[in-house]
Amino acid sequence: MSAAWMVHWDQQLNKGLSTLRTTTLSLNTPKDFSFWRTVYSHGWCSLVPFSVNKEQPSFNRLLTLSDNSLAYCQITSQKDSPLNIQVSYPHKLTTAQCFNIKHQIASCLRLTEDYSDFYREVKRFSKYRWIAKMKAGRMLRAPSVFEDIVKMICTTNCSWSLTETMIENLVGELGKPFDDSQKSFPSPDALAGKTEQFLRKNIRAGYRSPFLLEFAEKVADGKLDVESWRSSELSTGVLFKELRSIKGVGEYAAGNILKLLGRYDYLGLDSWVRGKYYELYHSGRTVSDRTIERKYKAYGKWRGLFFWMEMTKDWYYHKFPF
Repeated sequence: MSAAWMVHWDQQLNKGLSTLRTTTLSLNTPKDFSFWRTVYSHGWCSLVPFSVNKEQPSFNRLLTLSDNSLAYCQITSQKDSPLNIQVSYPHKLTTAQCFNIKHQIASCLRLTEDYSDFYREVKRFSKYRWIAKMKAGRMLRAPSVFEDIVKMICTTNCSWSLTETMIENLVGELGKPFDDSQKSFPSPDALAGKTEQFLRKNIRAGYRSPFLLEFAEKVADGKLDVESWRSSELSTGVLFKELRSIKGVGEYAAGNILKLLGRYDYLGLDSWVRGKYYELYHSGRTVSDRTIERKYKAYGKWRGLFFWMEMTKDWYYHKFPF
């Protein structure tokens, strides 16, 4: 988004939120958790309905609750304190709604996952000990696997600016309105109800259009239960094959979606991380993917996370790296 549009968006947002009821919730975090390093673990924080307010630092999300109502959450963090969640909602929240909000935020920030094994591994290697010191490693994810997969498909074979445009268009065209400035991430039903022509023209999804439609239709019809994958007992290899069976999800996308499911066996190579690796280890000279994979084989089931941490190390020395 342009600077001018962001100012307009913030003004409209504040105007809309002022008419809603505000409820404050708190959420405990593990000792090895870093709020901003999780928020900025990758690009999802800049894709709506996520947003970051850098002036009055908060991480924000419009959530679709289990009763299909919408709640806007502004999340802030103070050192050694629980997360503070300011929830804007038309009415008084029920106990069930409060629980659902806290559950969704905890899932997005990976608060219930145990990273102690990973930190023991990084401490074995002097060049990676910075990861544990910075409490890095958790990777932000969407409230739903469906959203993660749609967004990942929209990162394939394109610039990041086009990814942002496609997601803004998806939310703007198909999301459920919350106020004058915000809409939710579209449901599988909302996406499945459109045509390929609509996605090409209105979303600018290009060749991804038939893939997004087929994926949404399978999820909406109950033929594909992607939400169960976060707690699946299937092996990582089998889950990788399941992801690859979705049209539009190649090896890069499948490997990175697995990271958002808590599986780090695959590197998830794309042109950006390849370029970073070439610069880091080969003075910019191109090498084969097999060479990159051999480099990280020693890190076992965590190799994809070791790889991602190393490729993004420079981000972790800035509160707002992008």
